[in-house]
Amino acid sequence: MSPPSLSQPFVVGRIQTPIGPVPQVSSSLAWRDRLGSFKARWGIDRMRYAIDPGLYALGKPDERSPVLVTANYKMTFDKLREGLPGRNTWILVLDTGGINVWCASGKGTFGTKELGSRIKSSGLEKIVSHRELILPQLSGPGVAAHLVKKLSGFKVNYGPVRATDLPAFLGGGLKATPEMRLKTFTTWERMVLIPMELVEALKAGLVVILIFFLLAFLGNSGGVWLRHGFLAAMAILAAILAGAVLSPLLLPWLPGRAFSLKGFSLGILAVAVLMVFGPNGWTGWAGRFEILAWVFIIPAASAYLAMNFTGASTYTSLSGVRKEMRWALPLQIGAGMVGMILWLGSTFIA
Repeated sequence: MSPPSLSQPFVVGRIQTPIGPVPQVSSSLAWRDRLGSFKARWGIDRMRYAIDPGLYALGKPDERSPVLVTANYKMTFDKLREGLPGRNTWILVLDTGGINVWCASGKGTFGTKELGSRIKSSGLEKIVSHRELILPQLSGPGVAAHLVKKLSGFKVNYGPVRATDLPAFLGGGLKATPEMRLKTFTTWERMVLIPMELVEALKAGLVVILIFFLLAFLGNSGGVWLRHGFLAAMAILAAILAGAVLSPLLLPWLPGRAFSLKGFSLGILAVAVLMVFGPNGWTGWAGRFEILAWVFIIPAASAYLAMNFTGASTYTSLSGVRKEMRWALPLQIGAGMVGMILWLGSTFIA
């Protein structure tokens, strides 16, 4: 494992240690850091928004300074250092493949093995005189503290959920208040998750819309195919709006505990709105088949998109998500297939 590069854009200097120079960073974020986070929120270069794993110095730490552990997702790293203005600490960055702490701990990349290996490769025992680490509370599912102690000699302390609480945690003798242990999921915290899912949904949605237009063109003559294609575009966009935008925004007030049911309820509402404001022409067997097709497709798509937020929520557990997927996904796929058959039937009948 090679040490972090000193030429990374956010590195402001270097600190000499017994094992060589360590990259130095600041708690003040530059404009390019904020621009990178904004782009990542919208899915631009998201999967490449990572930093070199290894040891970093925030400020001018010495052998007695605390060691905080985080993931190599750049936004997570930036949130950590931004939450520690004026502090001198070591930051040990694990290789999580550019994934945040919570998701990486669930996947196992923020885990005991990686932590033990990174402690050894960074030469941390030669840099600090103490043997204590501060890990994010949300990393708990992936790290076995007793095994870390056995493998490396370092004791694991779990810090607060939010990086903004770290100054108080450090100043309070590494003791967390009940509020520091609470993971909230406020409207704003749900809103910031929307752009990433919305962009991905729109990418897939545009492809699907083009396919619907093509099928409508092949199955109709004259101008009928335009009406079918336009209605399909409206329906797909309505499903995306319901599942990827309204579901997280209205999450606490939607019926049911399962995310798929919450998305399904908004999908039904989207169908009703489409019937009222959509183009006329739902007469005869073709029209009946067409509207019935969207009764199946829109709620299924909306329910599927709403499930994308399960991993970022305090409403669910890993076992609960797996249980929901076992029954929800087959129903969504089945409803989508039935809807497609009905829609194709309506198109060729027309």
